[in-house]
Amino acid sequence: MPANETAPPAKKKGRRARLIVLVLVLALVAGLGYGAYWSVDGVRASFPQTTGQLKVPGLTGTVEVKRDARGIPQLYADSDDDLFRAQGFVHAQDRFWEMDVRRHMTSGRLSEMFGSGQVETDAFLRTLGWRQVAQAEFDTKLSPETKKYLQAYADGVNAYLKGKSGKDLSVEHAALELSDDYRPEQWSPVDSVAWLKAMAWDLRGNMQDEIDRALMATKLSQAQIDELYPPYPFDRNKPIVEGGKVDGGKYTPQGGAAGGGTGSGTGTGSGSGNAVGTQTVTPTGTGAGTGLADNATAQGATVGLRTQLTALSDTLDKIPAILGPNGSGIGSNSWVISGKYTTTGKPLLANDPHLSPQLPSVWYQMGLHCRTASAQCQYDVAGYTFSGMPGVVIGHNADIAWGMTNLGADVTDLYLEQVKPEGYVYDNRVLPFTTREEVIKVAGGASKKITVRTTNNGPLVSDRSEELGTVGTRAPVASAAPDRGDGYAVALRWTALDPGKTMDAVFKLNRAKDFPAFRAAAAEFDVPSQNLIYADNKGASGNIGYQAPGRIPVRGQGDGRMPTPGWDSKYAWKGGKDGNTGYIPQNEMPWDSNPSRGYIVTANQAVVETGTGAGKYPYLLTTDWGYGARSQRINDLIEAKIKDGGRISTDDMRTMQMDNSSEIAALLTPMLSKIEISDPGVRAAQKLLDGWNYTQESDSAAAAYFNAVWRNILKLSFGDKMPKELRLEGSCMNVLGNGTGPADDLAKTVRECGTRDADSAQPDGGDRWFEVVRRLVKDEKSPWWSAPAKGLNKPATTTRDQLFARAMADARWELTAKLGKDQSTWSWGRLHQLTLKNQTIGTEGPGFMQWLLNRGPWNLGGGEATVNATGWNASSGYGVTWVPSMRMVVNLNELDKSRWINLTGASGHAYNAHYTDQTTMWAKGELLEWPFGKDAVEKATVDTLTLTPEGS
Repeated sequence: MPANETAPPAKKKGRRARLIVLVLVLALVAGLGYGAYWSVDGVRASFPQTTGQLKVPGLTGTVEVKRDARGIPQLYADSDDDLFRAQGFVHAQDRFWEMDVRRHMTSGRLSEMFGSGQVETDAFLRTLGWRQVAQAEFDTKLSPETKKYLQAYADGVNAYLKGKSGKDLSVEHAALELSDDYRPEQWSPVDSVAWLKAMAWDLRGNMQDEIDRALMATKLSQAQIDELYPPYPFDRNKPIVEGGKVDGGKYTPQGGAAGGGTGSGTGTGSGSGNAVGTQTVTPTGTGAGTGLADNATAQGATVGLRTQLTALSDTLDKIPAILGPNGSGIGSNSWVISGKYTTTGKPLLANDPHLSPQLPSVWYQMGLHCRTASAQCQYDVAGYTFSGMPGVVIGHNADIAWGMTNLGADVTDLYLEQVKPEGYVYDNRVLPFTTREEVIKVAGGASKKITVRTTNNGPLVSDRSEELGTVGTRAPVASAAPDRGDGYAVALRWTALDPGKTMDAVFKLNRAKDFPAFRAAAAEFDVPSQNLIYADNKGASGNIGYQAPGRIPVRGQGDGRMPTPGWDSKYAWKGGKDGNTGYIPQNEMPWDSNPSRGYIVTANQAVVETGTGAGKYPYLLTTDWGYGARSQRINDLIEAKIKDGGRISTDDMRTMQMDNSSEIAALLTPMLSKIEISDPGVRAAQKLLDGWNYTQESDSAAAAYFNAVWRNILKLSFGDKMPKELRLEGSCMNVLGNGTGPADDLAKTVRECGTRDADSAQPDGGDRWFEVVRRLVKDEKSPWWSAPAKGLNKPATTTRDQLFARAMADARWELTAKLGKDQSTWSWGRLHQLTLKNQTIGTEGPGFMQWLLNRGPWNLGGGEATVNATGWNASSGYGVTWVPSMRMVVNLNELDKSRWINLTGASGHAYNAHYTDQTTMWAKGELLEWPFGKDAVEKATVDTLTLTPEGS
């Protein structure tokens, strides 16, 4: 059966053509063609009603919606159903365009809104089957109570939609309605559940690293690859949990004794000897052999894998990253301080998730309150919600607070499958594919039909790339693509493709009153795997805690670092000690409670030290942790504050969140300052580093120059040595011909250009690269410091200092071009800018529509792997690619003195007063008051809307 039954779609050309039609209509709706009437009626018609009364079908009592001066709502009801019905209504008031785009994305239906340019994205997402998994969760996994809440939420959304035209919903919907008669369909409970799959996708762990390592193997040796993925530095950067053990089927913490421990950080498992792409693999067997099987050689498997992974990487770049680019930077900060060390006497908890900068922000602030607690009304909670999903994701109730960071567990594996016309090979047998047909409807065009093929390892994601048409000819097999017959395909095994109960966990977290209830809720937080931190206000100084939840696979052979042979059952996911579940038992996942050090920090560092010795964790969580630059800086800031009896305040927590100190600058700047520079212009730039304290403030010229030097060091030492599949798209260089084609000749050079998207190109400059360089600077003659000459003014380098000097010169002239010759006008913020882009139209529409819908730029401080983590990709430039998407500090002694801020504002409507009214404060590191108690909310209220039952 063929993998693709229709021709591949066009890429961005079709999408842009569709968007141009939309934005021309939108321009008219927004008043660019019809004057003041359309400006008012077209843009403001969708603004929410925030005062007076509205009737909402299905309510059993009144619900008050109290909004503060920033438009942040607090909801008051007398039943759970009414509370979540009202939440759906209010979310839709402010954010329905965002919700509608999101649900079309999660179900693989963007083409219905934006035309043929989205078919490739839809086809990939249909192959993953997010919507089918969400439906299975709703049908078979979720509790009756959760289903009831989801239905109430959906009813609230639909009550808002009832009788509204496009212009009543959003200016974007008005454009869609006029251009293609588009009308939103009813919201369903499964629309809400499917959002969890998008959240899990963008926080899926090391899938990109797995692809990158395999692609690196085409140009680099295994030893070189290992140098670029060094082990976690346990001797320097503390893990989250220290000293616990698994015994008798349970994990037992040991109080978090101080000290970092030692070890290689490579984890358990059978090593990387099974890795396809760096070792030879016999297609119908295992081991490192060169035998033949069914006319398919190990070399052919390697060639086929390289081609498919290249195309798969290109496909992944096109998938909308709602939460952010999946790279070494994506993560978050959270920490919690025991009341023993706070000025309030009760815990303080901070959290700032690092996600993609979006307009509107991915978060929506909200309070959900029962007027009187009862069996019928159980909630009194406030925090950050996702538009399109009921409940509060991160926040606090009257008793506890919680935060989240990405655990980074390896929950995905890529399997190279040997494919035959009648199926796929598994343990020397040919098994039939599980198949399903999908029809993708296309606005303004004909529908497209695809066939999704699935093995026992997962769906064939390689079927979805138009570039895989060459695999059949490049791999030494008889069949041609797209079917490939006796060729190879790539399947994805991913925990989120198994139905789970994360939606149950959200509601249980919202109701939890103590640490046991919190842990019970966390046990059902299947995907994405997160670090959950905890604080409560019980007892004299409160309690703090940590839980690592989530489905994390137990592998047979292999450690997840490289794609593995799908035809051998030895590489399948195995059961834990509780049976053949394939996942680490939840009772054996790491946790901690009231450690003796008095605080817990999670910032994507290693959770525990893994291995087989005493004090080591016996399961492999991942080998691709963040490297601890942020987490250890937070640890050091806390230790410095509490030593000699010091105490930490709410404002201290805020100050820590804005810490801009650069670890890599502290390492390299003393070396850079000592290098002899003859060029006076470069020497003048070098002097900017004299006396610099390594903080990356927005107005710092030294920070601008250092980061430019860092970027050029990475390019010269690593970037130019990467295979083209990892280098930035459009970055071209001359390389020796490889002798594999008629146009190539070993004696000639050919022009080779990078193909990787700007957000995922390597080297990206994250804290993995900090660790790589930290280890290499000790060897002044490492081969990595070699760079060929380029013109008369850029001589070849063979040593560290020669390469550093050349990077300093390149950085000087780069900044001259970008910021001007006068160094006194240089600043990091002028390079490191944030522009907030409205979804879809604000991203790819014509310039005047981007001006209408987008906001910015803002000049920011911070940077890669700093606590104030405003990320940028060193391969592509200095612009901000991910940010602290919100910040909060919860005061467990007096909840009304907690503080919070969002990246944008409550509203998703362009030109609404609350579209970006928090952004400037956010950029400055300021926090808003966060009222929670009834009196505090009443005092902060400026608008009250009463939702009433029909017929009242």
